[in-house]
Amino acid sequence: MKLELVFLPSPSAGHLRSTVELAKLLVNQDDRLYITFIIMPSRLGSDAASLSEISSLFTATKDRIRYIILSLNDRSNSDDTEPSLLSHINSFKPIVKATVAKLIDSFQPQSRRLAGFVVDMFCVPMIDVANEFYVPSYMFFTSNATFLGFQIHVQHLYDVQNFDVSELKDSNITDLDVPSLTHPLPVKCIPSPMLSKEWLPMVLSLNRRIKDTKGILVNTFSELEPQAMKFFTDRDNLIPKVYAVGPMLNVNVDSDKQSEILRWLDEQPRKSVVFLCFGSMGGFREDQAKEIATALERSGHRFVWSLRRAQSNGMMEPPGEFTNLEEILPEGFLKRTAEIGKIIGWAPQRAVLANPAIGGFVSHCGWNSILESLWFGVPIATWPLYAEQQVNAFEMVDELGLAVEIRNSFRGEFMVAETETELMTAEEIERGISRLMEQDSDVRDRVKEMSEKSHVALMDGGSSHAALVKFIQDVIENIS
Repeated sequence: MKLELVFLPSPSAGHLRSTVELAKLLVNQDDRLYITFIIMPSRLGSDAASLSEISSLFTATKDRIRYIILSLNDRSNSDDTEPSLLSHINSFKPIVKATVAKLIDSFQPQSRRLAGFVVDMFCVPMIDVANEFYVPSYMFFTSNATFLGFQIHVQHLYDVQNFDVSELKDSNITDLDVPSLTHPLPVKCIPSPMLSKEWLPMVLSLNRRIKDTKGILVNTFSELEPQAMKFFTDRDNLIPKVYAVGPMLNVNVDSDKQSEILRWLDEQPRKSVVFLCFGSMGGFREDQAKEIATALERSGHRFVWSLRRAQSNGMMEPPGEFTNLEEILPEGFLKRTAEIGKIIGWAPQRAVLANPAIGGFVSHCGWNSILESLWFGVPIATWPLYAEQQVNAFEMVDELGLAVEIRNSFRGEFMVAETETELMTAEEIERGISRLMEQDSDVRDRVKEMSEKSHVALMDGGSSHAALVKFIQDVIENIS
């Protein structure tokens, strides 16, 4: 019997990429599995995952993976009394139900069976649709196990201990004990939505649906986050089973011989270049760009810098490009650094990190970026901007000793960095870069060791491979 899983990813490029990699591993592992993606558009009307990018993600997939793209026109009337993200996802329930019904009708009698839904961490309202088809739901948590444990703990504090974590924002409490961490988490590192009376109800609403799933796939590997995995084991009877199946990465880097940046990197000494890149939503004001430039020049290190302009007024849109770098950077900077540095807009991040010339990565600490950096053995200097990135940075620096810190006190909105943040000084940035690029540091040694473990985890017999096999077995057993 062939088994069909319906995947409902979050409408963002970062979530979609790792979800496609998960689907590839599943169909490669078991010939009985077929997967259909139902892709919803962003509620902004423009999606970080463009149609061309979506097409490219699925180009190399097997014929047992297919995708269906919905449009904003497919929405039903939304309930504006809910927070916008939940309202947006809920508005697609009717069309998702109709799409799945049509999918089932296309199955040859007795040849294929709907086995369940795999929903993104932000798409848990679709569990209701799965229930209408009497099939189980599973969650794919695209961030890390530590943050999943933190979310579960925040929910427990609210529902069981009557403690509202958003009240910490104006309290004198500086740290919070979190069971998925061995060190107390500084309140300054708690994501803005959890400290907001406006956003926390949406976070809690999403968290409450976790218990309605049969299992949670997490984009991590057990060797990276032992404390978090112990927390899940200790709460086995209280939360669904957690499968650490990562890292979910497309590590088949296209050499892209036409790329000037990659050709330039090929000419640089090994581990001599610092790479600065802040993700699809990371941009800076002109005054902050000047401070970064000053720090780079003072450090004396070679560099590749993905520099993009922050959107005004904290708009939740991708950053733009600076039209004239001469006007915003220190006078003469481009000329003085022409031989040792390159400034670009969009960066082919995986290809850059894979290059032997890269010795360090100044990163916003998105989880995909962290996993890529670990995979290629490149240490990170943390500069988190928004979402759960402060938690990620704290875990990497204080919990695991796999990164150095530039600063971890920036406070961003739900999915964008605030434009009016305190300026990061050139002195702070230079100090972080200098520590990052130390060749004989303990951090560099630990990153090298963890890189090797990340590769082993996905091999036959590795921890993530074993978790993936167990997940498939459980999917089959859960078919009623």
